[in-house]
Amino acid sequence: MPDRSGAAGIKTEVIMNTNFQYDEAVQQCKDIFIKKTKDYGTAWRVLRTISVVDQIFIKALRIRTIQDKKVQRVGDDIASEFKGIINYAVIGLIQLELGNPQVEELSVDQVNEWYDKQIAFAKHTMQDKNHDYGEAWREMSQESFADLILMKLMRIKQILLNDGKTLISEGIDANYVDIINYAVFALILMNEGKH
Repeated sequence: MPDRSGAAGIKTEVIMNTNFQYDEAVQQCKDIFIKKTKDYGTAWRVLRTISVVDQIFIKALRIRTIQDKKVQRVGDDIASEFKGIINYAVIGLIQLELGNPQVEELSVDQVNEWYDKQIAFAKHTMQDKNHDYGEAWREMSQESFADLILMKLMRIKQILLNDGKTLISEGIDANYVDIINYAVFALILMNEGKH
């Protein structure tokens, strides 16, 4: 009887490696997020959806500009911008869940819990999509990740113009989740030296 464990073993190893790499990339983002929460509190609670979208847009557009010009003049590198995108998308998801953006100071412990909840949701979505798409993202370019993030932001803006309603499409939350996952994929590939 032929040994079939080889291919299955390799596939399981890739999945396990992706899960580890995902957690590692997100942990770097979370460390920054929690430190900034300790420095600034939860000032982000005042942000409405369009403001969160605009913050992500600025970062994604800067990545694209640096990619096109091949030169940057401000210190934060492309990896830092992808990390910022992840953190703002997490803020977006938290704000959607809490509703009613306002001046509100929340504890670091509460923020930590909400951050983990939103990332767990995004990671679960990534695992489901990886199952169906076979980790096709590993063959994508960094430019594509930036473009896809910008596209998702434009979709959110259109949903907002439609009073938050969609006819057959995913909502704002699903677009934030995709933005998180595209940015995590970019960081994973950068850490592997592929971008």
